[in-house]
Amino acid sequence: MSLTVRSPLVLARTSTDGPPRWVLVRASAPSVAQTERTATEALEARGLDPQESDDRVQAVMAELEAFSSHRALTPGGASWLHVQHVPVRRLVGQVVRKLLALSSWEPFAQAPGPIAPDPHEALIGMRETSSREYHLYTVTWSGIAYLLGAPAPRNPMQAAPLRKLTAPHADVAPLPSLVPSTLPQSEVLALSWSSRHAETLLPVLKELAHGGHRSVLVDLATDAAERCPEPAVPPVRLCPAPSGLLSISGTISGLCLTGEDPADGSKVVCVRELAVRLDRFERLAAAVLETNGGCTQPSWRSTIRTETWLDGVLAATRPHTVLVSNDTSPLGALAVHAAERHGITTVYVQHGAWAPQSVAWPALHSRHIIVMGERDIAPAKAWARHPEAEIHVLGQPRFDALAGLDHSSQRRYLHQLLSARPGHQPEKIVVWACQPFGPDLLSAQADLILDGLRKTEGDWGLVIAPHPAQSPTAFDHVLEETGSTLAAIAEPRVGARGCLAGADAVVSAYSTCGIEAALLGIPVLELTLPGRTLGLADHGLAERCDTADDIADTLSKPERPARVPADTVCHWRGTSARDIAHLIVDRSQTSPT
Repeated sequence: MSLTVRSPLVLARTSTDGPPRWVLVRASAPSVAQTERTATEALEARGLDPQESDDRVQAVMAELEAFSSHRALTPGGASWLHVQHVPVRRLVGQVVRKLLALSSWEPFAQAPGPIAPDPHEALIGMRETSSREYHLYTVTWSGIAYLLGAPAPRNPMQAAPLRKLTAPHADVAPLPSLVPSTLPQSEVLALSWSSRHAETLLPVLKELAHGGHRSVLVDLATDAAERCPEPAVPPVRLCPAPSGLLSISGTISGLCLTGEDPADGSKVVCVRELAVRLDRFERLAAAVLETNGGCTQPSWRSTIRTETWLDGVLAATRPHTVLVSNDTSPLGALAVHAAERHGITTVYVQHGAWAPQSVAWPALHSRHIIVMGERDIAPAKAWARHPEAEIHVLGQPRFDALAGLDHSSQRRYLHQLLSARPGHQPEKIVVWACQPFGPDLLSAQADLILDGLRKTEGDWGLVIAPHPAQSPTAFDHVLEETGSTLAAIAEPRVGARGCLAGADAVVSAYSTCGIEAALLGIPVLELTLPGRTLGLADHGLAERCDTADDIADTLSKPERPARVPADTVCHWRGTSARDIAHLIVDRSQTSPT
C-alpha cells in the first residue's frame, strides 16, 4: 500500500465582498476564487525580530499560567505548567513565530479574518531533528487556525508520529516500588538523565566519597546510551530508575480536553492584532503532554509517577543536599520542587554554556547555583527564582580532567578514522563538534565546513564528532558528498571530547567542546550559521567564521595563537569537583543520623 504524499499548504483568501475569509488548501488543489495567496513555507521563512518573539512568548506564557496553571497539580503540589514549562514554552514559541509571520504578511494584516483549517492536517505535529530521543513538537497551520477560533471537527489533535507515542502503555504495570530495599541512607542525592549530567556530577560525588561522605546517584535516563556508568568509588551508590517509570501516556485529569467552555472561550491573549483563545492553547499543550517522551519530555502521568517514586527515594536516603545539573526541564524542576518540599538544600551545577536565544526557559530554581565563568554571573542572577539563591563561580567538573588528555593517542585515533576512508592521509585534521540540529541546518553547516576546507592552504581532513544525543546516521550523506576532502565520523562512545586533543583545530557553533578546545590552546572556529554561538570569539578564545572564506583564512594561519586566559568563560584549575564538594559540605544544614 503506497503512502499518500500531500502537496504543500497555501493560505488563500476566498472572498472579496464582505468580511475577509481565508482558507488553508493544498497547492495542488483545484483553484478557487483566490485574490491573495501565499505558501505557508514562505510565511515560515519570513524574517522576524528575535527580541519581539521572545517578549511575545513571555507574555503568552504569563497569560497561560494565570489562566491554567491551577488546573492540574502533582500530588506534591507542583503545577503542570511549572514542571512542564519547557515543552509548553517551546510549543508557544512555534505558535508565536507563526503568528508574527502571519501578521507581517501585508494582505492578511490589511484584511485579517478567520482561517478554515485543512481538514486532513493534525493540529499538533513534529519537526525533524537528529536527536535520538528528543521530540520537537509544533503547532501546524491548521492548529493556528484552530487557536484563532476556527472549528476543526474533523482534524485529529495529533499527527500520526505523535499518536504512536501516545499508544497506551496504560496502567497495566503496577506502580514501581517506592525505593529499593538496599538503598542506603546518604548525605547527597544526585540526579542524572544524560551522559553530560553524569560526567558533570560523578567527579563531585567521587570527591565527596574521598572525604567520607556517602551519596546516591539516581539514573533517570531512558536512552541506553545516556545511562550512568557504575561508580568506581563504593560510597557512591548508583540507583537506576525502575523500568517503565517514564513510559506512561494518557490524558491529564483537570485539563479541559474536549468540548467547548463558553466562559473560558472568551479569554484570549493577543499577539499583535491576532487574538488567540487560551482554552484552545491549553488543549493543544495538554495533547503534547499526553505523549510519552521519555526522560527529556515525560508525559504528565509519567511525571506524577516519578514524583511518587522520588518521594520514596528521598524518604529512604534522607540527604541534606539534592544535586542536579538541570533544574529547569521537567525532571529537574520536579526534583528540586520535591527536595524543597522535604526541606532539603538544592545545588545546581551548570553543565553546558548558556548562549543567547538557546536557553529553553531562563529560570533556575535551586538554592545554590554553580556556574562556569564570570560571564555567567549576570544571567544566573537574572534567572534565579529561589528567594535565597547564591551564585558561585567554580568552573566545570567535567573539564578537570582535560590536562590529562593524551594528545598522541587521540591523534592516532583520528588517523585511524581517516585511514579507513579511501585516499591519502591528511597532514592536518579539524574536528567538527556537532549539536543535534535538524537535518537542513546540519547539511548547511557541513557544506560550509567542506567548502572552507577545499579553499584552505595545506592538506586537511575532517572528523565529524556527533553530539552524545545524536544519531551518527545523521551524517551519512556528508560522507557521500565530501568529494576530494577526506572525512570520517567519530564513534559515539568517543565523541568530540575523545578526539579534540589530537586535532589541529576544532569547529563548532555552541558545543561546550569549543570551550574545552580553547582551554587546551587548540584553535577554535566558531560557526555563526545557526545565528547563535557561545560567544568565544568575543573573549578572544575563537575565530568567528561566517563564510567558507573565513574558515579557509583561519585554518591557513601558519601558527597557533597564544592561549588567552579563559576565566571569564570558565575557571579552570583542575579543582572544580573538589571545590564544589567542599561547598556542598560547608553549606549543608543537616546530616543523616
